[in-house]
Amino acid sequence: MTATAVELAAMMRALEIATHGPAGLNPQVGAVLLSPDGDVLAEGWHRGAGTPHAEIDALSGLSEEEVRGATIIVTLEPCNHHGRTGPCAQALIAAGVARVVYSVADPNAISTGGGETLRAAGIEVEAGLLAEDGTALIAGWLEVQRLGRPHVTVKWAQSLDGRAAAADGSSRWITGPAARADVHARRAAADAIVAGVGTVLADDPALTARRDDGSLYPAQPLPVILGRRPTPESAAVRQHPRTPVFFAGDDLDAVLEDLRARGVQRVFVEGGPTVASAFVRAGLADEVLAYVAPVLVGGDRVALDDIGVGSIADAVRLETAEVTPLGPDLLFRARVVRGGA
Repeated sequence: MTATAVELAAMMRALEIATHGPAGLNPQVGAVLLSPDGDVLAEGWHRGAGTPHAEIDALSGLSEEEVRGATIIVTLEPCNHHGRTGPCAQALIAAGVARVVYSVADPNAISTGGGETLRAAGIEVEAGLLAEDGTALIAGWLEVQRLGRPHVTVKWAQSLDGRAAAADGSSRWITGPAARADVHARRAAADAIVAGVGTVLADDPALTARRDDGSLYPAQPLPVILGRRPTPESAAVRQHPRTPVFFAGDDLDAVLEDLRARGVQRVFVEGGPTVASAFVRAGLADEVLAYVAPVLVGGDRVALDDIGVGSIADAVRLETAEVTPLGPDLLFRARVVRGGA
């Protein structure tokens, strides 16, 4: 049986109400419960870690008689494991639901398999309804499941000859206003922004996401500072709307693990050649944003330093995703090609 028009409308509603829940450590999930006649019995969404999942939220407050024979429409495959809450697949079986329609399969090895469990219990299951929309809703979370860590974008601005600063260390501004505005919009779309303490001491960046008029975007990335030197109390980053996080070590895997535990899905690395090079060298860069200005600077202050490439055969290969003119500058956005890709 394919999805009905009523179920399609219910999935659209489920995708809408899923956004009521927070994005981060857990996916945003919405659910709509339909009677055998197609009437909406209840709606639910996941409200954060440790709270009932969307399916359970929708079931709450209804009697066994109301739920028996119902269809539940949910944006993510019902979970199949005991975490902070019980498995939704078993809860749906116990409730007497007759049909389950979900959009996106759960890729998490721990919680996947809910659809199979439901089918084995005699419940009709329809998978993949509005899968493209469902995937877009939780794209960041799905990427974290695939990578096992947050997605990392490494950004730098450079002259045409690959320099990030002049001989005296000055770097403001290599690129123009349009490029800088684009950077701030991308900061606002990230969950965390990473800079090295050297950049913080040299440039005193605020690490906020700002509009052209200087006002702040509603969404601000978590500022993350890497390095052993202390950040002065007077530093601009300490006035950030969100409390900065400081890491003294150089274990980038541990940094990303910590950020993942905080619900960070997208990391924007913007803090100077040392930090940018470290992420690329460690194989932790997924995407590169290179803003290239039509100026020549010369000297040895390159945009990237040692990234562990001793031979051209070891070069980090990129797949160009887009080249965008931004005033006089160009933005090169490229994905890092992994082995076998």
